[in-house]
Amino acid sequence: MSTKKRILFIAQEMSPYLDLTEYADMVNKMAIKSNEAGLEVRVIMPRFGSINERRHRLHEVVRLSGINIVIDGDDYPLIIKVASLPNARLQVYFLDNEDYFKRKNVFADDDGTFFDDNAARMVFFCKGALETVKKFGWPPDIIHCSGWMTSMIPVYLKTAYKKEPVFSQTKTVFSMEPNSFKDKLGATFVKKAIISNQIKEKDLELYKEGTNAALNRGAAKYADAVIMAGEKVDKKTIEEVKAEKGKIILPYKKDNEDLADYLQLYHQLLGVK
Repeated sequence: MSTKKRILFIAQEMSPYLDLTEYADMVNKMAIKSNEAGLEVRVIMPRFGSINERRHRLHEVVRLSGINIVIDGDDYPLIIKVASLPNARLQVYFLDNEDYFKRKNVFADDDGTFFDDNAARMVFFCKGALETVKKFGWPPDIIHCSGWMTSMIPVYLKTAYKKEPVFSQTKTVFSMEPNSFKDKLGATFVKKAIISNQIKEKDLELYKEGTNAALNRGAAKYADAVIMAGEKVDKKTIEEVKAEKGKIILPYKKDNEDLADYLQLYHQLLGVK
């Protein structure tokens, strides 16, 4: 049996598959660096329609098929695909669904209009990622979330998935990036986000505005550690995070090629000297 500590990266973007911001390259480097440092690494991200399956050699994982994700009373089949990250011996799992991820545009249409189902897409992805981990039977010691689309993971782990044995030892890290959208997720967002009886509306108080900043605030509250992942992170949100006692915060560092501070943070959470 492996005694390696396990880290799962859940990200909305990662090079070379999808580069929406500079942070896509950072996720790639963090995964490879963690792998080289002796951690057992896996990555989960959405299989957006703009990701070229043939070029990146994605294929469906048949043994993980058969999961259905319920969002606001409706069932959506979860298709799981996998690829090997180039130049690294680690697996990247892609969560797919015909309704939510086949479209070529990522978050907005050709005219720049924010998709009205982005809230449901986010909830589907976050719930789908955690259900995938349960199906793996692979207990992660750390889940590192990056991008607003992963922002429900920390609250779900503290509520809906609190009693799941596979997550009993899991610590969460949230990379707080600068706001990337100015829209709101819509009036039905909180209703969709309540995915089980273990999560209450009051648990989503910080999220309820449905803005990018609100999602960051909510994720930061429930995560065990927060990384400032850009120079232009919302200042009000930063101050709120700093005001929380006991919260581990990693400030933004422009020149961060060796990622030593990230590894140090992981070791701190793992209790490794």
